[in-house]
Amino acid sequence: MTAGGRPVEPAQPGVLTPLLRDRESVFVYDRGHVLGPEALRAILEAARWSPSAGNSQPWGFLVGLRGDDTHAAMVETLSSANRVWAPSASAVIFTLHQVATDEDHEIAYSDYAMFDLGQAVAHITVQARSMGMQVRQFGGFDHRAAAERFAVPPHWAVTTGIALGLPAGPDGDAEMPEWLRARARLPRSRLPLEAFVHSGKFGHAADFLG
Repeated sequence: MTAGGRPVEPAQPGVLTPLLRDRESVFVYDRGHVLGPEALRAILEAARWSPSAGNSQPWGFLVGLRGDDTHAAMVETLSSANRVWAPSASAVIFTLHQVATDEDHEIAYSDYAMFDLGQAVAHITVQARSMGMQVRQFGGFDHRAAAERFAVPPHWAVTTGIALGLPAGPDGDAEMPEWLRARARLPRSRLPLEAFVHSGKFGHAADFLG
């Protein structure tokens, strides 16, 4: 099996915490699951307490819960492919990162803002998994339309989307198109460590990998 011309290997999850081992970017969510405010706050607290350069915390989140007006407006900006599956998630979240200083909030570490947002989203993913939910991240939506619809200031950039919810059961994909069912059932695989962990110089697999 290859990815981008490079060999990949099946997941070997035995060494991982179950929170990571059992993480999946699922397409099919339980349409009956309701994400309550207490659970949502817990998930966003995970982002709040993630690390950032100089404690700058240059992240923001637009949250739409399935059935509310924010969610409906978000769905309108989704790509046609993502509109097939993402609306069934309990929540859709658009992530933002600060790209410049404004009159209220200086940012001395803007070069790292997107990196810090990524860490915050990783924390969201792990916290959600600890609560039995899954997260799928995506980029397929009209970023400019989202910025306009939600009045995002110019010193912030709409960055990615997150679908968050409870995975559906084994037959939950019955209403999904065949292309999505096939994609959802692809086995998980990753590049081997030797492909990206280096020592001595770039391109030399780290010696400890043996």
